[in-house]
Amino acid sequence: MVTGHTPLDNTRFILNGTGVAGLFGGEEAVASLAVVHVFEGRKWFGWYNSPGSYIMGIRFSRLARSAVPSLSQHEQNHVQTDLASLFEYNGRKGPKFRAVYSGTTFQETGHLAALLMQECTELPPTEIKGRKTQPVSVTVANLDYVPQCEEPLKLDRYHAPFYASAPILVSMATCAACGWWRDWFSFAVILFGMIVSGISCLVIGSGTFRFTHPEPAQGSPPGDGILGCEEGVVLLKGKEGAVNAVTRGRFSLLFEHEDAHRSVRLIQMCSVILVIQAIAQLILIPQSSFFGQLMFVVSVAVSWLYNLWLWSLDKEKIQRDLLMEVLHKPPLTRYILGTRTSMVIFVLLVLDMDNPKDVMDFLLPPDTRAWQIWKRAVMERLKNREEFKLDASDWDAPSLELSKEERKLLETLFKDAQDAYEGFEQHREQILQCSKLQ
Repeated sequence: MVTGHTPLDNTRFILNGTGVAGLFGGEEAVASLAVVHVFEGRKWFGWYNSPGSYIMGIRFSRLARSAVPSLSQHEQNHVQTDLASLFEYNGRKGPKFRAVYSGTTFQETGHLAALLMQECTELPPTEIKGRKTQPVSVTVANLDYVPQCEEPLKLDRYHAPFYASAPILVSMATCAACGWWRDWFSFAVILFGMIVSGISCLVIGSGTFRFTHPEPAQGSPPGDGILGCEEGVVLLKGKEGAVNAVTRGRFSLLFEHEDAHRSVRLIQMCSVILVIQAIAQLILIPQSSFFGQLMFVVSVAVSWLYNLWLWSLDKEKIQRDLLMEVLHKPPLTRYILGTRTSMVIFVLLVLDMDNPKDVMDFLLPPDTRAWQIWKRAVMERLKNREEFKLDASDWDAPSLELSKEERKLLETLFKDAQDAYEGFEQHREQILQCSKLQ
């Protein structure tokens, strides 16, 4: 509906509104909402004509379906939602975990364990001298702080909310220009887009971004365990509550309303109006003048550039920083060993267990005669906490009747064990000093 003359009124060129409707820029628009709970004040800066409303509407619908009552006894009227349905904050799968004292094994851990593994891979390593075949890293993580079962996450004071003033001002200016020239279709679509985006941002921002993890049973043994894969392992040392914060913790969004269903209805409302926005763009923009269409494209383009910038931020690094804050920035030390055999010995020396047999079999399944001889000799020294002074008498007894190949293999394996022991002794003070922080 155009009631007066507008600039470029005589042109015959008409923009196709379907090209910039709800499907355009959906992932970037979702990324702009993903940082609402990370940057302080971001929820107040969503009043711009954002593209991708249809994709956002679908994601909001998933978020509403994921809502469940809070497990906290003090917040039974509240609901928490799965952030993976909207922001993919819990979408990754972590590596295998083995608790060394309880024997509990998780074939697969969660998103936070994957984040910690990534954090450890970027640490500067200390190389342990010895034979090299396929280097394996060992990171010692001393978790001296036990997080609460539910903790609000600290928001970052970043400039992202203030940069939102650019798309907000452009959306306001283009909306005002359409109103000045009486292009009411474009005016209504841009204004409605600003309102819908602002409301959606406020609704999502009304939730509290929280870290949650199960409360361990009273009297649980120490939670020390091995988290890792073929390329490297992380030794989690600390109480059960600190370790399961990594292996079983998650990020969630808690909506704090007296009426729990009200939060779900608000999210569902946002889902509906976002889809309506996409339909309105699809129908009304082709009916407006070329000037109105141009103003709409300008507002959407600037908003998309802002969303694209937010999308380009390293969200995984942001999540890793949040996890480190929850764990109170535990000391992490990373070592590189040349073979898996030396890695296993190094791990067992760090764990300092009375009976390391189960852990050794978990890390090194081979059970041939040569491996059995090697494991028996090594475990005897580990149990008695003796020095690894190994000689031919450990594997070259005539009664063993070893072949030449078996003797050669044992000589190599014992040399790997001795290299790992010497590397541990070289860094013993640093490792034990960090462990005392527990």
